[in-house]
Amino acid sequence: MKEITASMAGTVLNIFVGTGAQVSPGQEVVMLESMKMEIPIESGIEGVVQQVKVTAGDFVNEGDVLIVLE
Repeated sequence: MKEITASMAGTVLNIFVGTGAQVSPGQEVVMLESMKMEIPIESGIEGVVQQVKVTAGDFVNEGDVLIVLE
């Protein structure tokens, strides 16, 4: 099981993938807002989305799991 985690604390603005979506390295999967800046979270790995663990509006901390890939 592979995981995509938050690189910093912030609020989830958008989620660009859903369950079953194929993702590739460098693809933006989540947009966070932190200190009034938009921070794109990119996948560092290839896989298929098994679970999205956050929803828009959620606050996440650095290292929190956002998306689980299979």
